[in-house]
Parts: sequence; C-alpha cells; structure tokens
Amino acid sequence: MSLTQELIALIRNKPISDDDLAAAALLTLDALASAYAGSATSVGAILRNWANDSGMDDRRRVFLMAALTHITETDDLHRASVTHPGCVVIPLALSLGEKSGASGEQVLRTILHGYEAMCRIGAAVGPAHYRIWHNTATCGPFGAAMAAATLLNLSDEQTVNALGNAGTQSSGFWQFMETGAMSKHLHAGRASESGLLAAELAAQGFTGPVDILEGKQGFFAGMCDDPVVENILYRPDASWQLSLTSIKPWPSCRHTHPLIDCALELHRLIEGETIKRVDIKTYPVALDVCDRPDPENDYEARFSLYHCVSIALLDGNVGLDSFDEPARQRSAAITHTISISIADPYASSYPACWGAEVTIITESGQAFKVSRKNCKGDPEQMLDGDEMRSKAMGLIMYAGLNQAQANSVCDSVLSMPRSADQPKLFRDFIDQVI
Repeated sequence: MSLTQELIALIRNKPISDDDLAAAALLTLDALASAYAGSATSVGAILRNWANDSGMDDRRRVFLMAALTHITETDDLHRASVTHPGCVVIPLALSLGEKSGASGEQVLRTILHGYEAMCRIGAAVGPAHYRIWHNTATCGPFGAAMAAATLLNLSDEQTVNALGNAGTQSSGFWQFMETGAMSKHLHAGRASESGLLAAELAAQGFTGPVDILEGKQGFFAGMCDDPVVENILYRPDASWQLSLTSIKPWPSCRHTHPLIDCALELHRLIEGETIKRVDIKTYPVALDVCDRPDPENDYEARFSLYHCVSIALLDGNVGLDSFDEPARQRSAAITHTISISIADPYASSYPACWGAEVTIITESGQAFKVSRKNCKGDPEQMLDGDEMRSKAMGLIMYAGLNQAQANSVCDSVLSMPRSADQPKLFRDFIDQVI
C-alpha cells in the first residue's frame, strides 16, 4: 500500500466521539468568525470586489471564504505541522455540506477527516520545508481533498486519486513576507479550492498518482529535504489532530503568542515602573518568521515579535486595532529596547512546545521575568466555551453584524453536533459579506 492509501485507511477507521464532534464545532465557529472579520478588512474588500466582478461558482465561493478566514491572523494553528487547518478545511466542508444536503454532524465528521490528513502530512514535511514553503498552502490541498472525499462519499480508490491530484497542486512560498504582500491569503484560498477540484474530478473518474507523497518524483522528493515520513501514520489511535490544534487568543502570527502571553502578565507586574530594557528568549523559527524590529504596516506588525511584545506591555491587551500606525508609533519606544536571543528550553522543545521568556529591567533596577512552556489557546491551556464564544462574537460583530445576528451564528454552529438538519452557515455568510 502507498502512504496515501494507508493514511486514508487510518482516517476512515478512526472512531469519532461526541467530544470530538463538540471540539470540531468550536473550531468551526472560530474559523467562521475569522472569515467574517476578514471580510471587513481592506484586503477582504479586494477579494470581495474580485468575487463580485468575476462571478461566483461553488469553487470561487470556497476560495473566497478560505482566503478571508486567513486575513486577520485569528484562525487556528496546529503546532506539529505548523499549519492553519481551519482556514482550508472548514470553508470547503461548510460549502460542500450544504450542496450535498449533509447534516451538521456529518459536516463535523468531514472536518475531523480533513484536519487529520492535513496535519499528519504537515507533521511529516520536516523543518527545512517550512523555511521556503508555507505549510498551510502546501499541505492544505490534502486536507481539503480528504474532507471533500468524505462528503462526496468517494471510494478509497477515488480518494487516493483525489489526494494524488491535491498534492500535485501543492504550492506557496514565504517570499511574500519580505514586503508584507497579500499572497498568504491566496495560499489559504487556493489550497481549499484545489482540494475541492481534486475530489470533484476524482468523483468523475479522473485519476491521480497513488504514490504522490513518497514517489521518486512526488511531494517529499520535490519539496522536503528532511521529511519525517513516519509522522504520517504515527500513533493511529491517538486523539484526532483537531483536538491538538491551538486557538489564537490574539490576532497575530502564532509565533508571537508565547511572548504576548508573557508580556500581558508583565504588564500587570510592572505597574508604575518605567521599562529600561526587554530581553526575549525564544526558538529559532519564531525569529526566522517574525524578526521585524521596525514593521512598516499593519501586516508586518502582526509578524513582529518586537511590536507584539511592546504593545502588550503598553496596553495590557492585544486586539484587532493593535497593529495600525498609531499603535506602531506608540510601541516604538519600547521596541527599540528589545533584544532577542535563541535559547533552551524553547529552542529544543519546538515544535512540540512553542514557548518563550520575557525579562524586563526597569529604570529603578528591578528585574521581572515571565516564561511560558505553552501559552493560552494551546491544547494544554485551551480557551473554554465562554471564551471561544466571546472571541467569535467580537470577530463577527467586527464585520458589522449586530449582537443578535452574531449570537444566532454562534448558536447555529454550536448546535451542529446534535442537529440532523442541514446548516446554512456558508450560504448565509456569502450573502452577508458579498
């Protein structure tokens, strides 16, 4: 059997509990709320204008929602694979679920399948892949195709074809980070759309490579210098990968979050003190992705360890308005006192743990240090149901919906595990943002 065949068998034989369905509903709410918020941004306006101008078929709607979900940096993050599965898998599942007449429970089962494929393959690509390739973009088509295959009731053979042709569409470079270009959102949209296309073609008998992952001219050979192939099938009886996915409490790159978590605690500890120096210890990838001492725009600020720590220390809060020009100007004084170094245990613990440490030296000579092995929103410190709903409400209302409308969205999503009815979440979203 090929790796793809074995992965499909693993996923389809994995039992799903009521708790798994409830977890999938919470992550569905998180992704849908992020999409609403993304629609209200300047980048979201470009995507919505494109959608209006070019016409909307099913795949373009999926592309649109997936791209919007990834804009505000509020969507989920799976640590071991360094992927954002929600922005890829959930828009497709909601759209195709409505088209196929699936119940809420069936859609959630589909989402679990999609996360599993995307995250297991993402955990196998190796660290060198992430230096050039954006894992969400390259591994996302596999997750989208697996989700679509589940809803379309594809046979195992058809699903192999779907994943084979999803993998051959894998793409997405980090080059956009140098200028803060908008490509990252294109990555999420295209990954979701590619998986849907691959599955729809497979349903018609369109074949794909069986050995897309391990073949001599396949995914690992072409894009992964140091793959950890055994991660694809590792511990088949472990929890669903969806339950190991982190939720973002703050709208910035997940690599900034351990530091934000530390800085928010320090904000409370140093009340009345003047900051002289800030010393940060973290892991190498955080610095690789977020080494921006002087971010020039909102997007770069979301990927700046310096700005995120500074604004958290200043305000004691990090929200959607924490990255604009006034916020960057306010944070500059602290930003220029920050030094960052790579240190253990944070370097050696990554990617199993995304930790960090922040030490503040004040003008009075006092030292305050806070560290995190994991941070708020990780599975070890997951947001509870009330916190998840509060986050979602804020994001949905940011898009202009009123409180009653936002509550209705939340109620509809959270009822999915117990509902035999067909949810209309995708259609309502498209109608409200276009």
